[in-house]
Amino acid sequence: MRVYCNAWFARFARKEGLSAQALWDTIERAEVGLIDAELGGGVIKQRIARSGGGKSNGFRSIVFYKHRDRAFFVYGFSKSTRQNIRDDELEQFRMAAKLVFSFSDDQIAQLIEKGQFEEVTKDGQEISK
Repeated sequence: MRVYCNAWFARFARKEGLSAQALWDTIERAEVGLIDAELGGGVIKQRIARSGGGKSNGFRSIVFYKHRDRAFFVYGFSKSTRQNIRDDELEQFRMAAKLVFSFSDDQIAQLIEKGQFEEVTKDGQEISK
């Protein structure tokens, strides 16, 4: 399993103090079938626990997810700032997921080099470049 985040989500994670381990924990829950919301087209919504708090007071994340393959964190928000994503946003996420899942490993490596994606390592540290 490889886990990535786009540049927007990486900034969000750093700002909110989300650790790489918190993101991995989120994906490991999905890997055992604990998906908070299956939104279709390879898009899921998962809760991420706030540091020092639980998932219910934490963050919501939109993840492009393929079981036992790849996961891409692409958007995050706190429930206090917004309840959910709009239908038009969901449609855009579904189209983007289809595109992202078509990328080869070489294409993903190029996007990482260009700063558009970061690989999330399982080191428990904050997200960083």
